[in-house]
Amino acid sequence: MADTVGIVVITVGIAFDLFGCVGLVRFPDIYNRLQAATKCVTLGTCFILLGVLLVSGISSTGVKAILCLIFILLTSPTAAHALARGAHLFGLKLWEQSVCDKYEEEKRERR
Repeated sequence: MADTVGIVVITVGIAFDLFGCVGLVRFPDIYNRLQAATKCVTLGTCFILLGVLLVSGISSTGVKAILCLIFILLTSPTAAHALARGAHLFGLKLWEQSVCDKYEEEKRERR
């Protein structure tokens, strides 16, 4: 039973990864692309690792999957935030139909 559930969870993770890759191609600017990469691919990879844990059980492979899952949950959003902030400080403009720019609002408040 755990094998079947694990394979389904892995399949869901692969689907999330696929949607993240489509978002990288389809979205108009770096900030939207970072959103797709961070949310979908992080969630997809975590689902894949969770499925590996379910299939392999509590073994050396399962422990490694847990450690990788924790590492990805901590580093991926942090790295995406650093990339977005660096892109904004470098001067890359948002898509013309973007609604708000929180970094720019924060800059104005500091002045």
